[in-house]
Amino acid sequence: MLETSARLLRLLSLLQAHREWSGADLAARLGVTSRTVRRDVDRLRELGYPVEASPGTGGGYRLGAGAELPPLLLDDEEAVAVAVGLRTAAGQGVEGIGEASVRALAKLEQVLPGRLRRRVGALNDVTVPMLRAHRGPSVDPAVLTELAHACRDAEVLRCEYRDHRGVPTRRTLEPHRLVCTERRWYLVAWDTDRRDWRTLRVDRLTPRPPHGPRFAPRTPPSGDLAAYVSQGVAVRAYPARAVVRLHCSAEEAAGFAGPSDGVLEAVDDRTCLLRTGADGLDALVVHVLLLGVDFEVVEPAELTGYLRSLRDRLSRALAAGQGGGGRTGGRAEAGRVDGTDGGVVGER
Repeated sequence: MLETSARLLRLLSLLQAHREWSGADLAARLGVTSRTVRRDVDRLRELGYPVEASPGTGGGYRLGAGAELPPLLLDDEEAVAVAVGLRTAAGQGVEGIGEASVRALAKLEQVLPGRLRRRVGALNDVTVPMLRAHRGPSVDPAVLTELAHACRDAEVLRCEYRDHRGVPTRRTLEPHRLVCTERRWYLVAWDTDRRDWRTLRVDRLTPRPPHGPRFAPRTPPSGDLAAYVSQGVAVRAYPARAVVRLHCSAEEAAGFAGPSDGVLEAVDDRTCLLRTGADGLDALVVHVLLLGVDFEVVEPAELTGYLRSLRDRLSRALAAGQGGGGRTGGRAEAGRVDGTDGGVVGER
């Protein structure tokens, strides 16, 4: 009886982890026959769990929604990961997620075994989150859930999308994946009207059901969707684009240049390339200078020319300033804040 009960729990866990299983796959995972799987599914139904079955060669078993929703089964590592994730979820730019995370964490900690509660508690007690204040519009969790279901079920999505000027358009999409950065959520989808892949900001998207029908998923535009979205939002979206060689390794650059700053490409252990964009050459220069490392322009040539003109202008300004009797400006004095060697203490 104990062996049967353990197998039922394992079957329930598998049904929770995947949308649909074939009988043969479940039998292989559980180490039993397909007949035993059918018998165990019947037992779960008797216990009130809504296990649905679809006939035919392409059919299988799935866990349906209903009032008798089964308990969530997590192994030790999954439980710790969920608890820690809930603690840090407030900084991800999702509307209302902070309060919802606290409620979910309270429920989870009630059922955690003592050994896991101590592990999670110790980690949380000694961890101080330093999250950036969220800037810009938040994302409705209900929208994220709706998009996630459409991606998972390969279901055509109908929506309204507002561009950066706020002009709305109707879109019919084949959603593929959600990509999140520290500040934004993006949907990578095939636009059926434009017949091309698009990256859409989720905070500008409003679903307009009914959705459907199902579609056959296409080959994604890139094997690395995070890099693909970064290229789109940090480079392709801007009229002025550049490639600069940073005098530091790609690993070092990743510490201060995020996905919205551009796409990094390793060259060797001392240099890397940054592909980035901005609204104009002046904004490009400021953007690269604020990274705080030495660099050289690879392309375009116009950016090199613009840097030369800035150098000449700065030289004239410095030469004119030398005739001012060496007066020290208030900003220079204010920069000496660390009390040691006159260096400016701050963050990148």
